[in-house]
Formats: sequence, structure tokens, C-alpha cells
Amino acid sequence: MAVGRLGGIARHDRPHGPIETLGRVAVTVAEGVHGDIRGAVASTKKTRKRQVSLLEAECWAAALDDLQIAEQDRPLWFARRANLLVEGLRLPREPGKVIAIGATLRIETTVETEPCERMDALLPGLKAAMMPDWRGGVCGRVLTDGEIAVGDEVRIEE
Repeated sequence: MAVGRLGGIARHDRPHGPIETLGRVAVTVAEGVHGDIRGAVASTKKTRKRQVSLLEAECWAAALDDLQIAEQDRPLWFARRANLLVEGLRLPREPGKVIAIGATLRIETTVETEPCERMDALLPGLKAAMMPDWRGGVCGRVLTDGEIAVGDEVRIEE
């Protein structure tokens, strides 16, 4: 079984609000990432399709490579506004797969996170660079609550 690592956690408490990075957080069926606006809003909907968003570090780097952005000029991963950064593991490219993080958190993939015009505001051309192969990440809904921390193991359940 392939195993990755949780490289970062981020949240924002209001639309277009500032991003806060965290070392650890509770992620629940009731609210997604604790304190994150998207998880709270999605939790009130039946499908909860966009409760938590996950981004592969390798995909973020590939998009920036395509734009030939120098290392010192690269925006940090959370500028993508994703909740969780996964390192060293390819995330599923289809709905219905389960991503396990830490001891108990389980997230079911629901949809591709489609890059929006905010990416081009960050860097011209970034939206297009993030379009191929789900580089924008995946969204999911929480199946099982968990307390997670940067450095936790990330796995895809079979």
C-alpha cells in the first residue's frame, strides 16, 4: 500500500478571508476542518461534496514548474486555498475512494477541485497550469472524525 505524509493544514473562516496554517486540527463529519468556512457550509448540505479539499504537493510544484516560476518567487501551497497538503502520494482521480489520515480520519473523494480565476490573480496562467490531471486537487466529505497533525501518515484505502 502506498503511503504519503500530511505536509500542511490550512483553513479560512470566511469567504475570501485570510488563510491560517495549523500544526494540528480536528476534522469532523459535523464541520469538516474545524474553523473552516467551506466545511461548515458544506456540512449543512446533504451531499457535503466540498467539505474538505486536498492538494498534492507534487501537483502544485508541477504547475509552478510549467510556469517557470523561480523557487524564491513561488507562492506557498496554501495560496491554492486547499485545506490539506499531501506529500508523496497520488490522490485518487475519481469519486468514491477513501483517503485515511492519521489514526481515524477518513475522507471520501467526491469531485475534482477545479481551479478558478483566483489562481490567475495569484499568478497569470496558473489556472490553466492546474487544469490537467486533477492538479487542482480533490474535494471530499468526512466519513469518520479524526484529530490530525502535520506529519501524519496518509493512505488510500482499497
